Amino acid sequence: MIPSGLFLLTSVALFVGVGRLSKNNTLVQELYCIETLARTDVLCLDKTGTITSGEFKVHSVETVGSHVSSSQLLSMAAAIEAVSTHPIATSIVSEAKDQGLTVEPSDFVQELAGEGMVGMADGQQVLIGNRRLMERYNVQGYPTEAAEYGTEVLVAEGNTYLGRIIIADEARPDSAEAIADLNSQDIKTVMLTGDAEASANYIAKETGVSAVRAQLLPQDKLSVVQDIRSEYGPTMFVGDGINDAPVLAGADVGGAMGSGADAAIEAADVVFMRPSLTAIAHILDLSKSTLRVAWQNVVFAIAVKILIMLLGILGYASMWWAVFGDTGVSILCILNSVRILSRK
Repeated sequence: MIPSGLFLLTSVALFVGVGRLSKNNTLVQELYCIETLARTDVLCLDKTGTITSGEFKVHSVETVGSHVSSSQLLSMAAAIEAVSTHPIATSIVSEAKDQGLTVEPSDFVQELAGEGMVGMADGQQVLIGNRRLMERYNVQGYPTEAAEYGTEVLVAEGNTYLGRIIIADEARPDSAEAIADLNSQDIKTVMLTGDAEASANYIAKETGVSAVRAQLLPQDKLSVVQDIRSEYGPTMFVGDGINDAPVLAGADVGGAMGSGADAAIEAADVVFMRPSLTAIAHILDLSKSTLRVAWQNVVFAIAVKILIMLLGILGYASMWWAVFGDTGVSILCILNSVRILSRK
């Protein structure tokens, strides 16, 4: 027979164990992350490098009047962009070199976050960026409507508009399939991007993204995620750029692509080792399964222990019942948890 005092000591030991668990910050954070993933209702996705491949290519070069030719405009832009590691800048420089143009990096370049770059070429101030940059420097004559597809890079010399370079970025081959999978899980998908509305809508339509928030500055993304969280509930953000680090840290769960910037990986709660959206759908589904199994184990373990405690108090439980209530239940819970490994 098991004396009731032994059950009391067992209960105290159980509570002491829980107390130690609460002090293990890393484990608690991991458990919180899994639970939050399982309850996530909205997935916010950065466009470039997450939904799309991030491999920009020059689609076309448009000039205005007879100020410069397309090759001169491309060479001028490449001279300024040569000091940047941004995918758009890299694509412009690569296209210039592919065309056999000489690219001499500008001596003075200033980068304005979310707007573009300002530099000197042949003694003249050259502006390369979006419409916000053109407005900042009072440039006149640039197109009032954004390009139908792709990202436009406007080029001006002083306050004279010279033309624009259209950069195209294709969606990843598996993006549409992954987002369809997310939609089937009743996960609302929202694309957050600094690109123009037309370009963002094109990618959203191609991949099936539920909503689009375009023309966002890096600091705007965090406020948008907070607004979405207050409206819909637990929110996950996935990105890969250095500008995404504040959003990754501020979201309920931040996910970074393993091929992304180090700052994004450090700020993220989850890192996807392969750059594929299918991994996101998989981890959300896996988290729900993990949470279900965890609850099954908790309910089963507590129910068996309470039953054996009652039997012990009434004088019906033997030592072997206590062994089963401790070691046996633990083994059964482990075997139940192992079922998750068989999920495809």
